[in-house]
Amino acid sequence: MSYIKPSFRHPELPVNTLGYKRKDYEGSLSTLCAGCGHDSISGALIQACFELNIEPHRLAKLSGIGCSSKTPTYFLGNSHGFNSVHGRMPSVATGANLANRDLIYLGVSGDGDTASIGMGQFVHLIRRNLNITYIVMNNGCYGLTKGQDSATADKGSKSKAGSTNLFQNIDLPGLAMELGAGFVARSFSGDKVQLIPLIKAALAHPGFALIDVISPCVTFNNNVGSTKSYDYVRQHVDATATVDFVPHAAEIKTTYEAGSNKLVSMHDGSLIKLNKLQADWDPTNRDSAVHALHEANSKGEILTGLIYINEESQDLHQLLNTSKKPLNTLSEKQLCPGPEALMDINQGLR
Repeated sequence: MSYIKPSFRHPELPVNTLGYKRKDYEGSLSTLCAGCGHDSISGALIQACFELNIEPHRLAKLSGIGCSSKTPTYFLGNSHGFNSVHGRMPSVATGANLANRDLIYLGVSGDGDTASIGMGQFVHLIRRNLNITYIVMNNGCYGLTKGQDSATADKGSKSKAGSTNLFQNIDLPGLAMELGAGFVARSFSGDKVQLIPLIKAALAHPGFALIDVISPCVTFNNNVGSTKSYDYVRQHVDATATVDFVPHAAEIKTTYEAGSNKLVSMHDGSLIKLNKLQADWDPTNRDSAVHALHEANSKGEILTGLIYINEESQDLHQLLNTSKKPLNTLSEKQLCPGPEALMDINQGLR
């Protein structure tokens, strides 16, 4: 079996502003199980990057280990990529970002890769506010090792084998909120209408942006009793709002009824348009967002959409006041100015 897609495409397929076709953002054929939610997320990433007119060579995709971390093979085949050690993708991403701030960074992880072995790395990535879009493909189980519960499996949920999870789950959006993340969202792999604008907004956000995507495992966690199955998610989804992303280059026209909609301005002039469904919820107010999350959790609902955004977010380079030029473009003399410069620094600290 070949995992390389045929190169032929219809010659009249639409192109974006840069002249790229959708196929220019694709990768190899997926080897995941048929119906896996992760493939839908890959498709959403392809569409989002196509619509954002991102040059593929300007994006770096990084992952760890797991079914989710295989997916970068299936999208953006012409982009930079690094498949790292289990749970250690944040360290690689941090090093790459500090060396070359001009690339767009996309981290792909899973609930095991993030909420278990990679938890220590995940929390420090948020704390440092690295400029990266971090997507968690969350299915509540370890698909590569036959479906054991992961740390995000809800308490009381039942596995395919019939065992009940006794432990409290780790809620990644809630944790990200507590750690000060500037962009927190949740979506469902089966809802591309919501997911694609969220990805576009996250990629435009300066700083750490989390999208926790419920992505059912059709082989090991799509059974009755699972709270990460297709049926359960569809029956318990409670959206904050319908979302649209308006790029800075597009003409912006708005006609809204007072109080029913909200426009969130991005640093580059882009807008996130929210048609609000949740009463008394403000995505720019952290307390309001935390309350909305807790309210949904107490009802057994899955709150999706843009949950929180900090419009004044500063990424790691701004916090450290690093060079405006990528470090990998600086000369040895600029990086190592010599003993005299070191003496001046030491003298200033006396």
